[in-house]
Amino acid sequence: MSANGFLFGFAAVAVLVAGLLSYVASSRPDGLDATTQRGCTVVEVDGTEELHGECIAQNAESHALADSPLADYTIGGDDRLTGIAGVLGVAAAFAALFAVVRLVRAGRSERQRAERVSETGSASPEPEST
Repeated sequence: MSANGFLFGFAAVAVLVAGLLSYVASSRPDGLDATTQRGCTVVEVDGTEELHGECIAQNAESHALADSPLADYTIGGDDRLTGIAGVLGVAAAFAALFAVVRLVRAGRSERQRAERVSETGSASPEPEST
């Protein structure tokens, strides 16, 4: 299997997992959230959650991007769009990976070209040997 085929297969599996399995993900807090909420009770007040009691999570502040369109694994707060938000997240991660790989390859080819120039004294490619 070629590298491109492997990457395409990996991307397809990632999109399927993000798009389908995100709908069955637990809405309960993960281990870190549950640990920081020990000693508190979560109470919904006017559509928002408040913590009552004494726990570490009471000192937490909202993330700077908490009101962004893809916050909380949804699109605009709509829980029915969790899978689409997952697919968009995977696409963003692959776009970032692609950009980093292109930068690394460009830097590597530029370094190799500079080494050829310093070795041969010219920027023209060396003739192939037979």
